[in-house]
Amino acid sequence: MENTIIKYTYKDFQSDQEVRWCPGCDDYVILRSIQKALPEMNKKKEDFVFISGIGCSSRFPYYMDTYGMHSIHGRAAAIATGVKLANPDLSVWVASGDGDSMAIGGNHFIHVLRRNVDLNYILFNNEIYGLTKGQFSPTSLLGQKTKTSPYGNTQPPFSPGELAIGSSARFFARLGGNAAKQMTKVFIEAEKFKGTSLIEILQNCVIFNDGCFAKYTDRNLREDAQLYLEHGKKMIFGKERDKGLVLEGLKLKVVTIGENGITEDDILVHDAKESDNTLHLMLAKLLDPIVTGIIRSVKEPTLGERERDVVNVISQKVKLNNVDDLFFTGETYEVK
Repeated sequence: MENTIIKYTYKDFQSDQEVRWCPGCDDYVILRSIQKALPEMNKKKEDFVFISGIGCSSRFPYYMDTYGMHSIHGRAAAIATGVKLANPDLSVWVASGDGDSMAIGGNHFIHVLRRNVDLNYILFNNEIYGLTKGQFSPTSLLGQKTKTSPYGNTQPPFSPGELAIGSSARFFARLGGNAAKQMTKVFIEAEKFKGTSLIEILQNCVIFNDGCFAKYTDRNLREDAQLYLEHGKKMIFGKERDKGLVLEGLKLKVVTIGENGITEDDILVHDAKESDNTLHLMLAKLLDPIVTGIIRSVKEPTLGERERDVVNVISQKVKLNNVDDLFFTGETYEVK
């Protein structure tokens, strides 16, 4: 009998749990966007697994009508790695915040990227600890006043994009927390990618860090403040679509098409699949405009594929059919 995939809708992925995030939180946008993306992935519902750590974002598995686990602080990446290696056919997703991923979970975060485990990692970045009531996080800005830095944060922040690309991330995307259609599209592309797909969401915390990304995500500003990248297309942005990026020496420069002899032909074309990550890192670091969309998407063997290759090579050399063969190989003795 031929296996057929049921055509789902987003409602099929809504659980019966009351969603308990603060009104106005971008987490609602992320949740609905992933629920709309999953039906487009041509997979059975029971093949999806959501793993989280601790934090507001980590309530995610409760709100998804899929398999999942609300794990412990900082360990979502490690648990998700085990799930994927144990059952490679599953579509494994991690929901984790900037504190969960880059403070107590920092080691797991960089190593899941380095190893290129075939899973999808949604990083909710609101530059604050929300669930525990407003302490500064590893992405909080210098000088930012919080519950634990009342006179201003003195610790320079991580840039998730820089950290990811420095950790050999093969797929890195960034999106505003209110960009629902873009989010759904990127989630679908992330699932198609074989390897670790990291999607950073610039997510607003309406209670403890309201407006943290407003200069980029405000509906009246974002066309001029964001450069949304698409592979193979010119790096053009702005309300009038007249701004673009060129490379001047070792730096990216914003230019205006039609001024100083600049034409559209001078604007850089985005190549997300370029194996050299130099330009991808420059794009991830750029803040005026901030770069969104899929910045990097480079195919390389996954951890699971490399492990299977080693097993296949060794199995050709070692002729063991069962555990007894292993136990009684070489010199043995009996205790009487």
